[in-house]
Amino acid sequence: MKAISYRAYGGPDVLEYGDVRDPKVGPDSVLVKVRAAALNPVDYKCREGYLDAALDTVFPVIPAWDVAGVVVQPGAAAPEFAVGDEVIGYVREDFLSRGTLAEYVAAPVRTLARKPRNLTFEEAAGLPLAGLTAYQVITKALSVTEGDVVLVHAAAGGVGTFAVQLARHAGARVIGTASERNHAYLRDLGAEPVVYGDGLAERVRALAPEGVDAAFDTIGGDTLKLSADLLAPGGRLASIADGSVIALGGQYCFVRPDAADLTRLTELVEQDVLTAHVQETFPLERAADAFRLLEEGRTRGKIVVRVDWAEEGGQ
Repeated sequence: MKAISYRAYGGPDVLEYGDVRDPKVGPDSVLVKVRAAALNPVDYKCREGYLDAALDTVFPVIPAWDVAGVVVQPGAAAPEFAVGDEVIGYVREDFLSRGTLAEYVAAPVRTLARKPRNLTFEEAAGLPLAGLTAYQVITKALSVTEGDVVLVHAAAGGVGTFAVQLARHAGARVIGTASERNHAYLRDLGAEPVVYGDGLAERVRALAPEGVDAAFDTIGGDTLKLSADLLAPGGRLASIADGSVIALGGQYCFVRPDAADLTRLTELVEQDVLTAHVQETFPLERAADAFRLLEEGRTRGKIVVRVDWAEEGGQ
């Protein structure tokens, strides 16, 4: 099959488009014909070797963990899905090798859920990792409830977009940090936008003089420390970017595949509680360009790589 892969850590230039071996379908997996795969910042951090201490790497590596596609072969012990089912997945294993930037992926059923009927494959591909991250932080780590004031950093990004919507659905008031070009976008999502940079603490305090009940850090460093300082008494803090959050009394969150959580996200999308925004799509052979755009750090919503089966006479 055709895929994107890399044989050594490095920048986007290490990515190659070409033939790799077809995946084997284990008993607890299904073979998914990939229609789209979304990129996330963790994907280029893996490619650059930053997760080498945590995940074994088997080269060549096919990058990315998000997928939307169609089941073409269930495993022997995978009755949950049938041929033709449209699915989404956060297909992360505990090692790096078999990612989703490929024509096919063998996906463990624990990583999959039914694709939302009201999303395209490109939109749906952006839901799993970012949506699960936001869901597990907002609903579990931070336990956001009605009446809370919630601070979300990088609120216009992939995770932030879902975090804003989930917090609003829970009945919270949301303050979101973003560049000015994304402020109208955040207002449409129901957030009160504030600009990054010097004076951020003062701008947040002007909106929430008594502090925020929960803060979701996606940046780390000084932003994490500022978030801790902005908490109201008893406020909750979570970070997906900086493990030092634990020393500040908060929780460090690394998203995990969870079929039940992913199914809940599908339900919320079909109820029009959540919307998915795709900034740009790229064909599989131009995945390196998609990474370059992602690494500029100014993404609104998701960047997605598609597999153009229709042009090849396939499904």
